[in-house]
Amino acid sequence: MAGNIMVVEDEPAVARGVQVALEQEGYAVSVMPTGEEALTNIRDAAPDLIILDVRLPGIDGFEVCRRLRRESRAPVIFLTARADEVDKVVGLEIGADDYLVKPFSVRELVSRVKAHLRRAYGELADTETGRTLRRGELVIDLERRRVTRDGERLTLTTTEFDLLRHLAAKPGRVYTRTQLLELVRDYDALDQDERTINVHISHIRDKIEPDPAQPRYIRTVRGVGYAFAED
Repeated sequence: MAGNIMVVEDEPAVARGVQVALEQEGYAVSVMPTGEEALTNIRDAAPDLIILDVRLPGIDGFEVCRRLRRESRAPVIFLTARADEVDKVVGLEIGADDYLVKPFSVRELVSRVKAHLRRAYGELADTETGRTLRRGELVIDLERRRVTRDGERLTLTTTEFDLLRHLAAKPGRVYTRTQLLELVRDYDALDQDERTINVHISHIRDKIEPDPAQPRYIRTVRGVGYAFAED
């Protein structure tokens, strides 16, 4: 699908290169050189996906992401010059869906953009009971991409929702971290770190579990991966 992309990047050459590549694919692109401008224009721009640099003048990308999440659930892809493991984990913890370390391939970035847009807004084919999965107090609406527990709406990122629906669709099936990574990253990624799955699962548990320390829905299979609890 074509859509609106917001690029928050203070390096003109990088921003221009990303903008041209995305516009060639048919996307409408707005470029914001600072986090402050991105936050000011988020409602009017209504982006379907946000590409966000970590190192920005003024408010850094991490803080921008935290604030953006109050206004938008659009997928967020971080661009960072830092290859530090801690930075990647922090980005995922605060709501980012993906990251690319500079220097990066524009072709790969476009591929990831397409994948995230397809996952976030495209047709959903994996259903077991039409468009809804019910697991105890959890209701996963596949068409609207909504999750509720005891009638209360839960806010999940695109990646968190996709991981949850894959696990919940097949209770009892054990998925390795590699398998889960492949399910939510349908592009050729150069840096696929299985440990990012642990971060996402922890984040999902914080949101869906009555007691994340004693998970009822998503159980850990030690040394293997994760499985959704059988009814």
